[in-house]
Amino acid sequence: MEQFTTFGKSDYTTENLQLFREVNDVRELLASCPVMRVSSGETVSDSNDRGGRLFIVLRGALHVEPMAAQGGAADGSATKVLPGECVGELSVLDEETSPSVITAAQATDLLMIEADRLWKMIEESNGVARNLLRLLSFRVRAANAQLRRRQKVGEFYRQLSILDGLTGLHNRTWLDENLPALVMRAHAECKPLSLVMIDLDHFKHFNDTYGHLAGDEALKTASRVLNSALRPTDFAARYGGEELLVILPDSSQSAGALVARRLCERLQQVAVFADMRKPLPHVTASFGVAGLLPAHDASALLRAADTALYRAKEAGRNCVAEAI
Repeated sequence: MEQFTTFGKSDYTTENLQLFREVNDVRELLASCPVMRVSSGETVSDSNDRGGRLFIVLRGALHVEPMAAQGGAADGSATKVLPGECVGELSVLDEETSPSVITAAQATDLLMIEADRLWKMIEESNGVARNLLRLLSFRVRAANAQLRRRQKVGEFYRQLSILDGLTGLHNRTWLDENLPALVMRAHAECKPLSLVMIDLDHFKHFNDTYGHLAGDEALKTASRVLNSALRPTDFAARYGGEELLVILPDSSQSAGALVARRLCERLQQVAVFADMRKPLPHVTASFGVAGLLPAHDASALLRAADTALYRAKEAGRNCVAEAI
């Protein structure tokens, strides 16, 4: 980057300079400010630069990339500064290092205003102060909008990480993280909690008979049955394969057994294939119910529900068994 003239001796007009819009005697204010010429790809400012300065693009364009994006994949936060626009005002106001890496997107002419010169302009011209406030207000709104977009994207990916892609239920990762916490809370508050473990009966035979795509539909149908029958405070998860699991806070084992029997009945009645009208006795389920005991941690509660599920299978399947 090299100086080739001052603004007072340049041919550039002041009409499109955002910071000096509706400001009188602009050329006089800027007369001694240097105009720099920057080659394409050349760095204008980076995190090592201390002492603020403002850059106004007169010709060409700048590429501004926040430091948070450095060394990683582009996150859509990089911006382009076009003729008449400025960058670097924050480094002037807080006198800190530049929070961005600024490079020339093409051959560019820049008007450079040092911090002390800009502060003098602000003191002497209400118009410059007003325009700077407008610019900073725009920056804040744009930053807030970007934060909201990032939060939405973050929440989207967070949901993907804890939901089973096929059924839409919570996945095993969510279960491993949250079941221990729910058990600890129940113990701490001396409240009941019950667990229902569910296994779709003869699911391999169903897959062999109707195909794996039909098996996926059966799993999704069973998941919808669970979601439609539970309270907002209950949780349903895919434990693995054709095994599903329901967590019922504030519910004793007997209350959990009532829920399990209701689910068992609903599952028998629902149709997997609405177009083919094939009802579900061939995709029934076995249910094992266990209530939280004082000695139980999450693993012990799971084992108790699994043991009850095994007893339901031994009893002929399509039924509910409770932990003894």
